[in-house]
Amino acid sequence: MSNPNSVSLCIILNLKIMIQLHDKQFVPFISASEIDFAITKLVKQIQDDFADETPVFVGVLNGSFMVVADLVKKYTSSCEVTFVKMSSYEGVATTENVKQLIGLNQDLTGRSVIIIEDIVDTGNTLVELKELFKSQNVKHLKIATLFFKPDAYKKDVKIDYIGIRIPNKFIVGYGLDYDGIGRNLPEVYQLSE
Repeated sequence: MSNPNSVSLCIILNLKIMIQLHDKQFVPFISASEIDFAITKLVKQIQDDFADETPVFVGVLNGSFMVVADLVKKYTSSCEVTFVKMSSYEGVATTENVKQLIGLNQDLTGRSVIIIEDIVDTGNTLVELKELFKSQNVKHLKIATLFFKPDAYKKDVKIDYIGIRIPNKFIVGYGLDYDGIGRNLPEVYQLSE
């Protein structure tokens, strides 16, 4: 028989871990240890494919900064890192309109490039990135994402490395934000229903 006090304690704990960002409430979804495991898996796959090269990791800002930082810390071979900044979100919804805000400042001709995304949902940003790199004459163009929403994905661009598949729910934390806040959370929270 369960102790009614432990049930109350669980309810209290659950209330404490629900977070409020602006006008929305979020509940725990993916732990820091699950994220770490997924990053380690991505690193192993990329390192196996590019062991004899010095790939260029291209992080897509702002959301990917934590993914890129943790991935590069675990990557034991030679690599380079750069960033592009693109945006397609306003609030909790995608605008379907991707804007390139900061572009590449280096020549990538003949280089192996791995685009690092925090999350892929509709795929609109990936289409823009593919166009951006078409003119760069890269040797290989691969795409890695920590989170992937297969139910929301609408494009034909191949995603080469996927950390965690998730349902089509809005998430925050570990680099992902809701109107500018929540990026600093070490775990991921999902919009409460």
